[in-house]
Formats: sequence, structure tokens, C-alpha cells
Amino acid sequence: MIPLNSATAPSGACAPLLSVRDLTVSVKDRGVVRPLVAGLSFDLHPGETLAIAGESGSGKSITSLALMGLLPSNVSVTSGQALLDGTNLPDLPESQMRTWRGARLAMIFQEPMTSLNPVHTIGNQLTEAIRAHEPVSTSAARTTAIEALRKVRIPEPERRMKQYPHELSGGMRQRVMIAMALALRPALLIADEPTTALDVTVQREVLDLLHELQDEIGTAIILITHDMGVVAEVANRVVVMRQGRMVESAPVETLFQAPTQDYTRALLSAVPRLGAGANRAKPLPPATPIPAARLVDAQVQFDIGSNFFGRATHRVHAVEGVSFDIRRGETFGLVGESGCGKSTIAKALAGLAPHAGHIDVDGKALAGLTAQGRREICRDVQMVFQDPMAALDPRMTVGDAVTEPLVIHGIGTAAERHARAADLFARVGLTPDQMTRYPHEFSGGQRQRICVARALALKPQLIICDESVSALDVSVQSQVLELLEELQQETGVAYLFISHDMAVVENVVDRVAVMYLGQIVEIGTRDQVFGDPQHSYTKRLLDAVPIPDPSRKGRPRSQRSMDVPSPIWPIGETPTRVCLRDVGGNHFAAEEK
Repeated sequence: MIPLNSATAPSGACAPLLSVRDLTVSVKDRGVVRPLVAGLSFDLHPGETLAIAGESGSGKSITSLALMGLLPSNVSVTSGQALLDGTNLPDLPESQMRTWRGARLAMIFQEPMTSLNPVHTIGNQLTEAIRAHEPVSTSAARTTAIEALRKVRIPEPERRMKQYPHELSGGMRQRVMIAMALALRPALLIADEPTTALDVTVQREVLDLLHELQDEIGTAIILITHDMGVVAEVANRVVVMRQGRMVESAPVETLFQAPTQDYTRALLSAVPRLGAGANRAKPLPPATPIPAARLVDAQVQFDIGSNFFGRATHRVHAVEGVSFDIRRGETFGLVGESGCGKSTIAKALAGLAPHAGHIDVDGKALAGLTAQGRREICRDVQMVFQDPMAALDPRMTVGDAVTEPLVIHGIGTAAERHARAADLFARVGLTPDQMTRYPHEFSGGQRQRICVARALALKPQLIICDESVSALDVSVQSQVLELLEELQQETGVAYLFISHDMAVVENVVDRVAVMYLGQIVEIGTRDQVFGDPQHSYTKRLLDAVPIPDPSRKGRPRSQRSMDVPSPIWPIGETPTRVCLRDVGGNHFAAEEK
């Protein structure tokens, strides 16, 4: 048994709610038993938050699945104990474990789309979970479900109850999962990367909500995350894992101030910190007559609903009068909450969404293009998506994935395409001999590098990075961001960098625009927007960023209404356009009432 340090068993504390001792979880593959988690030990007390941190593959999620009794058929707990109120969870039969899940211990998963049933409404799934554990009527369960959705800041919860998972954004679906877990007020809550897909303001409110739940009923939380800022904000103690083993365990203040292990120090040094971007300031690329991309009064709207005659009754004003340009060789940031129109602008720039107003790429207007014109635009604009595994065909070798754009556009011979792909692999830090492998044979960071190589294959003028590093570990994230910067210096490509991680944005962009409800409310250079924010919404975004410093925990924050205005308007009505004013040096901010 691994001895516990003083941080694991505090002197004079009450009996632990959960006691994990020498837990080993192993996988049986082709007759060979291999440990995934080895000799893990820790205690968790009521009302305490324990963060389990580490990179992908360190055993964090496997530990949580072992506690929940949700391990795959070829994976099992081979030794050790996990005692919840004295009951060893791995020994419980599935029939009894089913009654404990939700009522005594609950889990918030990282990927909400695979956790929600696509053929049932949100309301049905929430009320079913509540009624499965509490003897209440359907009406009472519905009331509880609506209140849970309201607590996690979902707008119009009554309407959301009637919607299906595919009708919600990724961040919205995650909020539904959090509401489902919190509705039953469990004694132990396991949160596996619960805020990775959320905006900083929603993340802040969710973390505050978890803290309030602890204050109310003493819920203990195991927080699994790679975001060390979140760890510093909410954790009491931290367990750092690497390759299935505990590297270090300590109170959060001790871990951040005086880490004892090299791996922990490397993990902390890779964390992007708000304010560090000013130290990396460089001159803006010069403005040219023809920028890489330009938007003038761009609008993207979608009609929804129907009346008796089948005509639309409402319109989603996803993008409403947005104007900006992206200079050649520039990294332009676009930030804001889910639903503000960031990804819609990306789709419009890539020719994937119909638009009004004017959008051009490399001087070519997107409106009225022929099929051949749209094909040529695809050469000038490429995208790097958030989830590299979903962006790569699992049946295609990664070498074929990188050469596919060249094949589609009829560029070069087979030998020339292979040579081009080999050069791109070397450029993104991989080797040409890896081209014959398949996506599942690479780590998450390597897969994202492959996606970057594919985006570069056609030598585009603009690459759109839509949340391209938000799901990566901090060390891998740092490597990918450095790669993007190196490639920009080599090729002069421009980036549209879309992210909800304000600390990452500040460290990579030259200029940034802040969006709210489909409109830009502030735009300027990195130093202007991050160093001297003028709009109250920008200030709230920056105020909500987790700071990787436990001594700043509990700092005062600006309050914000839980109600978010809807971008949906009856047909014939339009939202009020904001008016941007120059506050100095081409730093523009919307006028506020």
C-alpha cells in the first residue's frame, strides 16, 4: 500500500466520505493484463474538493469510471479498495450500483453528446433521472428539472425542455449534463472535465454553483481536469497523475507554491496566464490594400418555426452587422460566449453558411460565386476544428488524409503529393514514416498536428482555428500554439483564432474582437482590449478567467444576471445595432446605455 502523506489524511478531520486504498485498474488485451492505474490512494472528506490533474492517458478518467462501476468489459479493478461510507464500490453488484448512481454518487462526463440520448427530449431525460431516484410526480420532477436548468444558466429553460440534444450547442449540452447531476444533490460528485467546453463566464458560474452545493449539503467533489487555473480556484487538495501513477499529492497552495516533482513543475509552467501576452507583443503586420479576409456589415440569419401556412415565424440573428478585416500574416482573435456568432462567422468565411452583406477572401467576394469559384475559395480558406479525432476519417491513413485536399483539387502527381505530405509531416513535428498509420494510433496532440498539416496542404491565405486547442492538455496545447506561430512566420498565413479561453487568446493574437449576441462590442489590439477593456461585457469575460494562483481564490468578482437575451426575434423585428466609437488608437467599443 502506498503511504499517504499528511495532506491526504488531515489531522483531526472527520471520517472520510471516500477512502481509496492501493487501487489498481487493469486492462486485459490479447491475454495480457496491463495496469492502467496502479496503487492509487487518497481520502476525500465531506464538503471537500479533490482535483485529479494530469495529461491525457494519465489514468484520471479510468479512476472515475472505476468508482462509478462503469469500466469497459475488458477493464477491471484487480486490487485495492474504494470505500464510500464504508462500502467497497468495486464489490457492489450492478443491480445495487445502479441505485447508488445518481442518488449517492453522480458523474458529469466530458462529452455531453455521447451521454445524452439523441431520440429523447432534454425534459424527458431530466425528469426520468429525477423520478428514478425520488418518489415524485411527473409535474414535480419537471419543476425540479426546470429549476436545475435555470441554475446552470440555460436561457428559456421551459423551451429547452422540449428540445433534443442536437438542437443545443456543445456548451449548452454540457450545462444540461451538469443540471442532471446536480438535481439529485448527491453526496459524491465526480466531474470529469466538466467545464472544458464552456465559456469562461458560464464556467465561473458552474464552479460557483458546485461550491454552493457543497455549502448546502456537504457534497464532496472529485474534479478531473487539465486546467490548472480551475484547480487553483476550486480545489482543496490536488493529486497529480502520470502514466497511471500518482506523482504528487498536496494541498493546493503547497502544490502551486512549492511543487516537489519535475513533472508537476513542467505542468504548471505550461499553463497560459492572463497578462503574459503583453510580454510577447510584436508589431502588427502592415495593412495592405487587399487583406487576407474582410467582412463589411456581414449578416447571417436563420428562419425557424412555422405557422398554419408553413411560413417561418421567427428568425435567429446569429450574426448582425459585423465588420472587420484580417491582415496578411496576422492572428485575429474572436472571443465571446457560446451562441454569440463566432463559429457562424467562421462558417460564413469558409462558404459554409449563407450570408448578407459583404465577405471577401483574398479580394474575392463570396457572394454569387460559381461552383468553380467556391472550389477555389476552399484553397484559400482552411479550418482546424476542436476535435481532431472527429475531423479525421478513422478508416483513412493520416498520410491519405493530408494528401486528400491535393487530390480533390487535382494538384501534382501521386509522387509529388506524397512528397508534399512528407514535408508537411516534418514541418509539424512528425515523421514521414508515420504517414501509413491511422488516427487512433496517435495522441490527441499529434492528431491536431495532422489536422494542421492537412490545412496547410493547399497553401491557404487564411486558416480558421475554431477552438482548436481547447480540448488539449496544457503541455500539448503549448506545443500546438508554438507550431502555429512558427508556421505563420514561415508561410505568412493569417489565422482567425476562435476560442473561449481568454488566457490562450491573449498569448497568441495580434488583434481581437469581442462578440455578444451576434455583434462586436469591442475590437482592438491585444494590449488595448486585454490591458484596457472598455466595454462591461469584456470586463466580465476577463474577470471570470480562472487564475492559476490559489492565493487569489475567492477574489471579488462583478455580478452578472443569470438571464441571457435570446438572438431569436419575430420576423419583422430586428435587434438594435450597437454603435462602436473610437476610444483611441483604433480601439473601438460599443456605447452602453
